[in-house]
Amino acid sequence: MSLKSIAAKLFAQSIHKKTQKWAQNPVATQQKVFRDLIQAAATTQFGKDHHFAEIKTFEDFAKQVPIRDYEALRPYVDRVVKGEADILWKGKPLYFAKTSGTTSGAKYIPLTKESMPFHIEAARNAILGYIHETGKADFVDGKMIFLQGSPVLEEKNGIKLGRLSGIVAHFVPKYLQKNRMPSWETNCIEDWETKVDAIVEETFNENMSVISGIPSWVQMYFEKLQQKANKPVGDIFKNFNLFIYGGVNYEPYRAKFENLIGRKVDSIELFPASEGFFAYQDSQKEKGMLLLLNSGIFYEFIKADEFFTENPKRYTIGEVELHTNYVLILSTNAGLWGYNIGDTVQFTSLKPYRVIVSGRIKHYISAFGEHVIGKEVESALQQAMEGTAIRVNEFTVAPQINPEEGLPYHEWCIEFENEPDDLAAFALKIDQAMRQQNTYYDDLIVGNVLRTVVITKVVKNGFQEYMKSIGKLGGQNKLPRLSNDRKIADVLKRE
Repeated sequence: MSLKSIAAKLFAQSIHKKTQKWAQNPVATQQKVFRDLIQAAATTQFGKDHHFAEIKTFEDFAKQVPIRDYEALRPYVDRVVKGEADILWKGKPLYFAKTSGTTSGAKYIPLTKESMPFHIEAARNAILGYIHETGKADFVDGKMIFLQGSPVLEEKNGIKLGRLSGIVAHFVPKYLQKNRMPSWETNCIEDWETKVDAIVEETFNENMSVISGIPSWVQMYFEKLQQKANKPVGDIFKNFNLFIYGGVNYEPYRAKFENLIGRKVDSIELFPASEGFFAYQDSQKEKGMLLLLNSGIFYEFIKADEFFTENPKRYTIGEVELHTNYVLILSTNAGLWGYNIGDTVQFTSLKPYRVIVSGRIKHYISAFGEHVIGKEVESALQQAMEGTAIRVNEFTVAPQINPEEGLPYHEWCIEFENEPDDLAAFALKIDQAMRQQNTYYDDLIVGNVLRTVVITKVVKNGFQEYMKSIGKLGGQNKLPRLSNDRKIADVLKRE
């Protein structure tokens, strides 16, 4: 065992003790975060407008601060972008994480000197937690790759901006820089396909031990490696044993990845966003990710089925229940207040508080009142593939309200790696899994309002071509698992 791996184990033990301290006192931890946030922002423009000086309790806060999405908070953000200080948070942000919003155009999410360290620490602590639980630390001696956006930053009114992953690249600890890949020059390549080709050439003969990124884009990297070597990725990188991912559910990709790698590898799931780093998988044995309650973020939760009612109840951490679909609401030390990030979560454990990402509040299908969410379609596909050789590269689901003949249905656009021998039987297995999970959907099938699932095969690389056509190939961009309209499905059917 190397000195580096011994040091990693000692560091992991120290961080584990600190994590346990706040994880075992969740309500008190969140109350302290809440008080600190209100006090720090009391003299900001937002704090004055919402009477922060008078806020003593969460109930006071909920009365003064309505739930907002980016568009509703935008008048304040626009002032920050123009260079004004003390608007949403004290002083000015260090950076803006620039993201492409679907309705708002470019979104500028502030990153402050108080919030930025938590983005770095959370990713680090996820790896340290894995080391502490498993005792595996040899991978720290190998090379690590993080597939991410370009670290080249622009500037707007004296504040640097770029993709979050590109900004984070500037904060890689010194002890990791020697092991980290790709090179700075390769990381700066903007075109995703060109970048992946360059990464393949640069890493091919290296001792890669950790690979990290959004599964769909790591899959492209693995496929190119396999094409070059004509052998599994696990044979190219014999010491590759840890895959770190975030942004989407890994389960639909797992069978495909194990085939590309040639063996199973451990994985760590992360839940990062430009607005904050919310959770990471803290155990290889337990389901869900540890919700980070001590990271400068105060969380609220609204039941998803109540979210669009006039005055939905806002729950705090001590009030949540297991297996209920909640919309995640944030107030942060980057100056987001009562902010609807758009993600929905479910708690898998309350001691400690662990979550899974169940979908997006805007990404659902309820064309007929069925209330289908992302977690349900992912689970149904996984169940249908169990015990078969069927492998799926990518998929999305949309309602077909006006079919040319017969009853309406849910259309599953699927790009197969290994197709089922009987497509209709596979569709029926998906449908049965959906009906078991969602009683509304089951009622619609039983009542002959909907017919069973219809699968449309998407041509190879069809999803990549779609993402390329809308300028969202690579980086942090993710394809919606489901939509309540046919914008994506109709384009895929024309491919």
